[in-house]
Order: sequence, then structure tokens, then C-alpha cells
Amino acid sequence: MIDILQSKSGITKFQILIEVAAHQPNVRQKEIAEKVGVTPQAVSEYIKELTSEGYIYSDGRVRYRITKNGVEWVLENAADMKRYAKFVMSDIISHVSTWTAIADENLDKGEDVYLHMRNGLLYVDTKEEADARGVTVSDAEEGEDVGVTNLTGMIDLETASITVCKIPRSERQGSRNVDLERLKKLTESKDYIAVIGVESLVALKKIGSQPDVMYGAKESVVEAAFHGLSSLVLAIDEQVPTIMSKLEMENLEYELVDLSLH
Repeated sequence: MIDILQSKSGITKFQILIEVAAHQPNVRQKEIAEKVGVTPQAVSEYIKELTSEGYIYSDGRVRYRITKNGVEWVLENAADMKRYAKFVMSDIISHVSTWTAIADENLDKGEDVYLHMRNGLLYVDTKEEADARGVTVSDAEEGEDVGVTNLTGMIDLETASITVCKIPRSERQGSRNVDLERLKKLTESKDYIAVIGVESLVALKKIGSQPDVMYGAKESVVEAAFHGLSSLVLAIDEQVPTIMSKLEMENLEYELVDLSLH
């Protein structure tokens, strides 16, 4: 195990140093204490230790900054923790966890299978080779759900594309002011459709289509993208910045289309 995980104090010092780096030079010990989960007195003692070790310095006016040595210490330990997390995920969790998939054929318990993601769902078979592999935990007939453990390799996901369509509010004529022909073409190119707002729902119904989701659309689109599903999001005017912010926060690329006729 990496050094800073050997003791509570090592973890706490790491957390405090990160907080100093994030908020320097105006660092409030009370705020650090609340975030880290220790008393302000404990934070004060840790800061003294970090200062004596050369990881932070103060100008004497309760203004702290991280030093070059401090930055290097944080980066070194962060890299170690990343490697440790990767070890936990790949070598431990994959062997004790069970994923649920859909059988593409009749399968026996203990059978070696390949894993594929299609239309946002995980499938397994013994014929179509893939990098991701596992072992079935039970018998399953074609089309049934089956547990898979001892996972190795990476599941190949298609890169999801997301199109966010701006739909005018009812004050701007709502669905009556939507380019329905263009909307229909967009729906034909996406696997997953989400709507935000009644105007968006009505516009979609006008072209004879139904959404996959209306409530919790922002979170749903992100989850769909992580499963390789391309999405179309119809959002009323004031909700567009919110969905854009959510996608950017998750590092998901998207295009913005204004479907207003005028």
C-alpha cells in the first residue's frame, strides 16, 4: 500500500495540502477543517508540520502557499493513488464483482464469454471475439440475463455524439415555432431522445415520435453517453445552458442546434 494510506495523518496532510493549493493564499483553517473532517486546532498543527517539512510557507499573516516541494509531493502521491486505484479496479473488483449481461446464445455456467456493448446494453457470447472477457456464473438461455465475473480487458464502446436542440418557449410560440422537418431528420440519426419542457414534448409528438425520457433527462443523457448511446436532447430556451454545463462537466462533446423558425 502507498505510504500516505498507511496512516490517517498521512491522508489528512495530503487533503490539507490540496486545499491550500486550491485556495491559496487566502486559506481559512476553519473551512479546511470542515472539508477534511478534523478540528481547526488539528488543521493548525498539520499546517505547522507541513511548513516545517517545506511543503507550504506563510508570509506571517495567515496567508499560506504551496511550495515547489509541496507540489511535487502532491503529484507523486496522487500518481501512486491513481496506480493503486487502477490495481483495485482491474485486479480486485473485476474478480469479486458480477456484471449482468444479456446472453446472445445458450450458455453454460462457468463458460468463457466475450462482452459487447450494443445500444447501451451489455451482451455476451462465445463466438464474436472481443477484448473484454469474463466467465458466466450460471446457465442461461439466449435472450436471458446472466451474471458475468472474472472480467478482463476493456469493453469496446462507440463514441457517443450528443445534439442539443433549443426549443422556443410558449411565449415565442413554442412547438408552433419549431422547424419540424429538421427535427425529424435529427431524430432519425440518434439512438436516444430526451426532452426537457412541455414544448419539447409536443414538438416531438408532432413528428410522430416519443421521447425515451423526460424526467431526469440531463443525468439520463450522460449515462447513455457512457454506454455508447448517441442522444438528441430537446430543451426549452432557459434549460439549454444547464444541459450544456452538465455535459461539459462530464467532458462530453456536443453540438447545439437552434430549431426556432424565427
